[in-house]
Amino acid sequence: MTATAPQSAGSANKEGTPFGFDIQDIELAKSGKAKIDWAQNQVPVLKAIRARFEKEQPLKGYRVAACLHVTTETAHLMITLKAGGAEIALCASNPLSTQDDIAASLVKDFGISVFAIRGEDTDTYYDHVNSALSISPHVTMDDGADLVSSVHKNPEKYGKDIIGGTEETTTGVIRLKSLAAEGKLSFPVISVNDADTKHLFDNRYGTGQSTIDGIIRATNQLIAGTTFVVLGYGWCGKGLAQRARGLGAQVVVTEVDPIKGLEAVMDGYQVMPIQEAAKIGDIFVSVTGNTSVIREEHFKVMKDNALVANSGHFDVELDLKALEKLSKSDVFARNGIHQFVMEDGRKINLLGEGRLVNLACAEGHPPGVMDMSFANQALSCEYLLKEGSNMKTDVYPVPRIIDERIAAIKLEGLGVNIDELTAEQKKYLASWEIGT
Repeated sequence: MTATAPQSAGSANKEGTPFGFDIQDIELAKSGKAKIDWAQNQVPVLKAIRARFEKEQPLKGYRVAACLHVTTETAHLMITLKAGGAEIALCASNPLSTQDDIAASLVKDFGISVFAIRGEDTDTYYDHVNSALSISPHVTMDDGADLVSSVHKNPEKYGKDIIGGTEETTTGVIRLKSLAAEGKLSFPVISVNDADTKHLFDNRYGTGQSTIDGIIRATNQLIAGTTFVVLGYGWCGKGLAQRARGLGAQVVVTEVDPIKGLEAVMDGYQVMPIQEAAKIGDIFVSVTGNTSVIREEHFKVMKDNALVANSGHFDVELDLKALEKLSKSDVFARNGIHQFVMEDGRKINLLGEGRLVNLACAEGHPPGVMDMSFANQALSCEYLLKEGSNMKTDVYPVPRIIDERIAAIKLEGLGVNIDELTAEQKKYLASWEIGT
């Protein structure tokens, strides 16, 4: 836990938050406000949505519980939702992802209820999840499905007013689809992660850059010349492999999916089983969304001073219990690095406690890419409030019209114009009669 005693709901009325708060230190607000202001020009899509929301008030009278990384980018989403009339309670979706100064600014400068403290223990984490749900939300907004999971464990207490939910990340979508497959999902959820303007950009460019950023900030190590092992070749893995190669690393990819493995080969990477990669890698990053990807047998054969990190949502991707069992001692080598000494003297360096390295050791995705992801969140929230009562209980993609609207606004914000189909071209594409 952090050193300063957190400030909680007891001073809620003073700050004007609707549902109280529990944060590290309200005096950090000035620093957080400066960061929020700095990002303002990097989020043109959210700015455009916010301007419309302020006029139309489409969320007025509705409550939103959000479990997201409490960062600068998330602040702009919360401010946009509030501009639309929503009452909001925000908690963290990862114990190490909260930026305490951002939390303070949201409370002090924007009157938004936040329940998040960087480094909070598991009990506090779930207390905060429950605090967010205690507002009896109409919409849940998740990054990892902890809100939805908690609702389904206690539906009488938390699920009475819910119209629908949104989900930000791959791990959460996996959990939700499992819930739906068992026939237990009790309200419709929109998978923001499946929007093209999310996974093609946030997962690839955001994760790629921010993961490398976290590794470099934690280690100050040169990437060029290293053997960089990427575990998983989904969109996050693709982006990470691109950025590592761009910095001069020799990139190795491990996969369980033959199609993705073949794609990695065609993209010019070495592809091999993790047991082989474990012997040659200098840096390992798991981005699979699965559990126990790096296990005891892999730690046993790693080189001395190997760096091990995770950029998947939960720390379960690394078997940390096995790492602890194999080590004879461990020390905090420097901020963000936990060094485990094996019985044979080898050292294995764990970054960011095995949690999301881009947030545990850096600031997460840049605002410019989260602009699109969170625009999907805002517009999906609006869509659910209009259409949710007519939707069956299932996991839905973001409506295509929303995806395309976000891309168009982003291009406009970047000062980029594209062509439009001519009448002749539209007719041709709609016809089956015109051939050779």
